[in-house]
Amino acid sequence: MNQDSEKLSIREKIGYSLGDLAANLVFQTLITYLAYFYTDIYGLSTSDTSLVLLSVGLIAAFVFNPLVGAMADRTQSKWGKFRPWILYTSIPLGVVAILTFTTPDFSYNGKLAYAVVTYTLLLLLYAMNNLPYSALSGVITGDMAERNSMSSYRFVAVMLAQFFVQVFMYSLILKIGDGDKAAGIEAVMTYLALLGVLLLLITFFTTRERVVPKPEQQSSLKEDLKDLRGNRPWVIMLLLTTLTFITLAMKGGAYLYYFENYVNQEALRLFLNPVIGSLSNYGLNFFGEDPVSAGFGLFNAGGIVFMIVGITLSKRLADRYGKRDVLGVGLFVSTLFILIFYFFDAESLGMIFTCQMLHGFFYGITIPLLWAMIADVADFSEWKNNRRATAIIFSAMMLGLKGGLSIGGALLTLVLGLYHYAPENLSQPESALMGVKMLVSVYPSIPFFVGVGLLFWYEIDKKMEIQIETDLKERRER
Repeated sequence: MNQDSEKLSIREKIGYSLGDLAANLVFQTLITYLAYFYTDIYGLSTSDTSLVLLSVGLIAAFVFNPLVGAMADRTQSKWGKFRPWILYTSIPLGVVAILTFTTPDFSYNGKLAYAVVTYTLLLLLYAMNNLPYSALSGVITGDMAERNSMSSYRFVAVMLAQFFVQVFMYSLILKIGDGDKAAGIEAVMTYLALLGVLLLLITFFTTRERVVPKPEQQSSLKEDLKDLRGNRPWVIMLLLTTLTFITLAMKGGAYLYYFENYVNQEALRLFLNPVIGSLSNYGLNFFGEDPVSAGFGLFNAGGIVFMIVGITLSKRLADRYGKRDVLGVGLFVSTLFILIFYFFDAESLGMIFTCQMLHGFFYGITIPLLWAMIADVADFSEWKNNRRATAIIFSAMMLGLKGGLSIGGALLTLVLGLYHYAPENLSQPESALMGVKMLVSVYPSIPFFVGVGLLFWYEIDKKMEIQIETDLKERRER
């Protein structure tokens, strides 16, 4: 395979990125609303919510992902290894996403069982769809610069999904449900599921697999697992991904609680009046008169817009300094803008919104790099062992994603319970308000800081990236 054949068209980059747009219509909803849905809409206790999120999530992480990764690596079809998984799981994933956010008229125990079953099926289908989708990025091209470029397209799509879910979805839930949040979220998820299925089908039809392992590179599952145990970059990326998604689940899930309970609503209304007035003048008043939905939406909007700016700079910085070093610096600085939320009182709205935007910018720089580095780890494994097992390498990302999401979500509701948060109360005790404040500041900053420390042991720097790419290109041209 020559170098020119590994260059990707804009059409294929966009087509690939739409798969992550689809996945994140579900995933961002899980991060932002699942804990809130279970406690404040569905009616589960904080302790039962923690149990569901943790137990089901860890099963998905440590059972579903390795199995799917091993099977996907051994899939043989006219469409390749990974694309068939995207095709065949698209519709079931959409259906189960709707069911997960449906509130049936069951007894409490019946609703608890329903939550366990639907969430389990959702995470299983998400693994069967998104793990092969992620692994596809490692075989679309072997050109690392093209991967960096594709990752930037991909994560602009992620930010678009995140923008919709975090900025507009809460207001839509209230409007479509006419105040009935259970009916509203079910209706919104139905529309998102239909859109997601369409986007996944576009991804299937616009991409192709170019990096095909030679027959002599085929390996057994035992050999794949042995290679992983000796692959220190893989271990570090597994831990880093887990820590990253613990933070994302914890703070992302806490923001709605933060705006509903901690932020002073009258101060928020006064702070937002100029913005809401300007939007209304242009017919863009999406939020109505509710200060919580407006504040929550615009807070997230500021962070996401600046994340997208950071994403656009990511490839240029990574090409110059290497992914590892750029990721480490970006992650460290972004964490400082999480930690500082501890010092803001309920009326420090200017600082709250400003620091969210600064956090978004620096974290945005890191977003494409995490996924691109997993593809580099797959190359590192092939370079070192002369065998390629892309999907099982990418299972690190999915295992860390599911594990981190589960641990972070469980910690979120566990901390709320420990600080005596009561969903049925219109006014929360001071202890609960402190718990919410800690969940958007101190607690989520800890995993990010640990992740920065882990990067000191990650050996694939800029020099090694070039060496691996050059050596593998020579092998594949023989």
